[in-house]
Amino acid sequence: MNAIKDTDFHFPGQTDVYKGKVRDVYSIGDDYLAIVASDRISAFDYILPAPIPFKGQVLNQISAHFFEAVGDMVPTHVVSTPDPNVTIGLKCKPVMVEVVVRGYLAGHAWRTYNSGKRELCGVALPDGLKEGDKLPEPIITPATKSTIGHDEDISEFEILKSGLLEADEWGQIKHYALSLFDLGTKMAAEQGLILVDTKYEFGERDGQIYLIDEVHTPDSSRYYYLDGYAERQAAGERQKQLSKEFVREWLMENGFQGLDGQVMPEMPEEFVNSVTERYVELYERITGKKFVPADVTDIQARIEANVVPALAEINA
Repeated sequence: MNAIKDTDFHFPGQTDVYKGKVRDVYSIGDDYLAIVASDRISAFDYILPAPIPFKGQVLNQISAHFFEAVGDMVPTHVVSTPDPNVTIGLKCKPVMVEVVVRGYLAGHAWRTYNSGKRELCGVALPDGLKEGDKLPEPIITPATKSTIGHDEDISEFEILKSGLLEADEWGQIKHYALSLFDLGTKMAAEQGLILVDTKYEFGERDGQIYLIDEVHTPDSSRYYYLDGYAERQAAGERQKQLSKEFVREWLMENGFQGLDGQVMPEMPEEFVNSVTERYVELYERITGKKFVPADVTDIQARIEANVVPALAEINA
């Protein structure tokens, strides 16, 4: 099945291209970006060897769904989504802090807590919690954004002391992040899901903070199923979840956590197909819409046919 592992576009007005772990970002003049969501998948800050068919479409269309929902709450970078895999956005200067909001004790937070620590990014955590427990209130656990290597946890105190952000900028970002998480929590509940944790990325343009990148996707968020959550917690069972965590768990089971000397395992076709199924399931669960696979006969030609006219329109 065709999938987008790499891209090589030459859009009108293109001045540069940056290729991230998942997205290929094409600069169009001074004001716009054409952001192509590939089918690459990453874990432990490494890109896995096989692309996941339709993953990029799922990410882009879930983000489009939520960017539309939050448009009255926070300025967003989105100009249009002319193709299932592409968003055209305003060019912003990225804020070099990932804003992670957690409503439940899971993933990295649980691993830190389970090691005996009771503080994460300067935020105190109460004793007596177990994996999957709801926190007393949502907390923000930021991380520095790294273009190479691992992102690093950072506290609010360190953000302000280092000058990464001014106090008023950080205050605005915190307000946006908690408001977005509250809305995302309510939208998830309407679909029978629990938004466990998520990360937001922000940018600055003309003195204004914008929400950029992606919103409430399975790459940036963790979801539990609401049905049976309380019973599983009471019984001490692992929660049934929709997120990328199962990919990390598969890698760990196969001896890989991104540590020195470890070899990335091969991805069997059966596993790749199961990842596609999980991403499609999350799309349908979180949006309440039926997933319609895009035509993948000639993906590059399709994207060019959709994006070029859209760029011409905004530059007219």
